Amino acid sequence: MAWSTRQLAELADTTVKAVRHYHEIGLLDVPERASNGYKQYGVSHLVRLVQIKRLSDLGVPLAQIAAMGRADEEPDEAIRVLDAELEATIERLTRIRAELAVILRHRASPEVPPGFAPVSRSLSETRRSLLMVYSAVFSEEGMERLRRMAAEQEEIDDEFERLPADADEAAIGLLAERMAPVVRAAREEHPWSADPTADSPRGAKLAESAIAQAVAELYNPAQIRVLQRLNGLLAADGPPPPSR
Repeated sequence: MAWSTRQLAELADTTVKAVRHYHEIGLLDVPERASNGYKQYGVSHLVRLVQIKRLSDLGVPLAQIAAMGRADEEPDEAIRVLDAELEATIERLTRIRAELAVILRHRASPEVPPGFAPVSRSLSETRRSLLMVYSAVFSEEGMERLRRMAAEQEEIDDEFERLPADADEAAIGLLAERMAPVVRAAREEHPWSADPTADSPRGAKLAESAIAQAVAELYNPAQIRVLQRLNGLLAADGPPPPSR
């Protein structure tokens, strides 16, 4: 007894459209036609179709199924590759669930990088934007180092954030002088902070360009003057100590 395309699809719990697609890409042999022009499928077609559906349900791409050959050939290598991909997917999903748990626990903004969720609600929009830029150009290790260092500079950072755009030169100079010893201490404790883009996966040049552009767009003129004054004070100290 021969089956029609629809009957074959029903037997394999798939669709006529899928059967036709498998014909088009060479996964399923096209059967002979009866005198009335209709395809006539046999047991070999059903076996192959069930095999295709089984492998597809396991996540094997159709192109890989074609490379694996028929059911009597050993698909060990393809299965090992698929297993490794699934392992990586599980690890990624486990990490995402852990991050979501932290976000929910702290009622944090989901946009901030991992590790900053506990403080995200206290961050200004400018700080959040900068963090997103940093996360695009810093390595994972760099972001973790930044998180640890940021906790030590919270008070002076808040003062810098509050500086109005029309602050006078006296206020700008005073704030730069107040920030200088904090930054010096941070550089001594965290030598990498003198060159934070050195290990950027995007390359130091692109990372520096992105950060400079972010600073120019996100900070007001007075804050930029503070940073310029601060850089002048730090430059007078000489080169930073070598990284440990």
